[in-house]
Amino acid sequence: MTTSKDQAREIVEGAGVEVEKGRGPSQASQLVALARERYDLFMSEDGRPYGVKQDGANIALPLRGKAGLRSQLARIFTDSNNGSVPSQSALADAMTVLEGVAQDADPRVPHVRVARDGARIVVDLADADGRCVVIGPDGWERAARSPVLFRRSGAMKPLPAPVRDGDGLANLRGMLNTDDEGFRLLVGWLVAAFIPDLPHPILTFRGEQGTGKSYSAKMVIGIVDPSGAPKRTAPRDIKSWATQAFNSWALCLDNVSIIADWLSDALCRAVTGDGIVDRALYTDDDVVVLEFRRVLAMTTIDAGALAGDLAERLLTIELHTIPDRRRREEAELDAAYADAHPGILASLFDLLAEVLRVLPDVQLEERPRMADFARVLAAVDKVQGWNTLESYKATARDAVADVLEGEPFAQAVVALVDRAGADGLTLTASELLERVVTPDRLPKKWPKDPTRAGGQLKRLAPALRTIGIEVDDSKRGPKPKKQRLYTLTASAERRYETASPASPNTSETHADVQEQGGRYRGDASGPPSARGDAGTARGDAAPTTASPQRIASDLRGPSRGTAGTAGTAGMHPLSPDAHPKTPCADCGRMQWNALGSPLCLDCRDAA
Repeated sequence: MTTSKDQAREIVEGAGVEVEKGRGPSQASQLVALARERYDLFMSEDGRPYGVKQDGANIALPLRGKAGLRSQLARIFTDSNNGSVPSQSALADAMTVLEGVAQDADPRVPHVRVARDGARIVVDLADADGRCVVIGPDGWERAARSPVLFRRSGAMKPLPAPVRDGDGLANLRGMLNTDDEGFRLLVGWLVAAFIPDLPHPILTFRGEQGTGKSYSAKMVIGIVDPSGAPKRTAPRDIKSWATQAFNSWALCLDNVSIIADWLSDALCRAVTGDGIVDRALYTDDDVVVLEFRRVLAMTTIDAGALAGDLAERLLTIELHTIPDRRRREEAELDAAYADAHPGILASLFDLLAEVLRVLPDVQLEERPRMADFARVLAAVDKVQGWNTLESYKATARDAVADVLEGEPFAQAVVALVDRAGADGLTLTASELLERVVTPDRLPKKWPKDPTRAGGQLKRLAPALRTIGIEVDDSKRGPKPKKQRLYTLTASAERRYETASPASPNTSETHADVQEQGGRYRGDASGPPSARGDAGTARGDAAPTTASPQRIASDLRGPSRGTAGTAGTAGMHPLSPDAHPKTPCADCGRMQWNALGSPLCLDCRDAA
């Protein structure tokens, strides 16, 4: 289609632009007129100008940048003017005018890949036609035009249209070398990954070399948000990270061995919702805000190298070693995955629809960290009859414990609290530094003064709480110093679990127990003896009180005097909730199954 000068004048004047008599409209004027005739212009809430094609796909085009409105207008102008190309200055002038036009419109929010539309969720297939999938409590359907506004980026690839083709989840199961518990956790995470308005834990594939971590991560991220670069190396700085995260809904950091403190904080913020301020393009004093909440994954061998606050936001999937005879070529896996992808999406959307239906009625008795995600897992369990919520809680505790093992100061604090017994410790940061066992050579992160010790303890508090150690810093000492006091106490469950039995290699004595501040105080079983004295503890070492729920036979130690047997006898649960009673395999009497033995104490003694 070509446009004469008279037609160009009509278009420009119709758009409200005055044209001097005797001269045709300038290229910039024509570009502005074309844009206002064909596109709705607006600013996003973070201050970026966009245009949406009228009566076209509901896709927001940035005014500048690759595949933006600028390049589209240049193409339209060239097609309309017998191949005449607009000048760069004309395009720049037109963009300046259009930004002013966009500022007059009400702000809108363009979404990336997934968006909420009332009770429904819309997934952008990212194809040229602007098609999408709409999932609601009653099911899902494909739609030719999205009811919500999306934006695209150069990192995105199209999703295949979902097609019901057998059991898609079973096909996915055959491509992953994890156990059933891990696979069900992964399915719960995938369902939640299509729900945009909640924090998502960072999916972490862990395993030794040869377990297929990288391929599994690439495949899982591709199910949610295909990309030309699904696996990324750790970014160099915060600006590089913000650019990557802003332009993808789901992304993966591959082969993570250690994460810098700034990146650890950035990942935590990206999980719960982040906003990063950057200088606006072509300006000195204006800024734009990159706002995003993202679905993240990473692969690692050693999760202990991560920071403690990041560990609380992990969902760890353990991968097993693949025997050589079962290893498959990547080309074969790619073909199988491409064939299965539409069916996997259909099965996930079926499950997501059921989750959306039951989710309003799901209430948690206890709200762990990432409580919104935990509710989704509870809904998945309700629909599928699984137990993913408890598995998630267990993996979260394990991840924190692994990370704390990589924190020397945290390990020293844990050891100090475990020695303190039921009463715990109340001390200042200075006293804490004096009491913990200090390594001969201080690690890099070891606090160098009380102020840093208090700050590090505060940062470690959520992770310590996960493993059963409470940190309370709400009290202060007497005047005039009024120093902050830190109260550290171990839960009853932790005291039971850490009351390790004596062994032939144990040299702990009665004096050691006293020095440890009553490590076993409050444990109804009392401390195990290290001297082989029939498993009994001296009364002056750690007085104990028997639980009223116990019976006499539960409190009785073994008759043999070996150190190992004594340690065995000292292990008894604190309550019926810790370990359920089970019948003795010999006499049938109900017993506390603290050690997993099929025999009660009497039958073991007789044997």
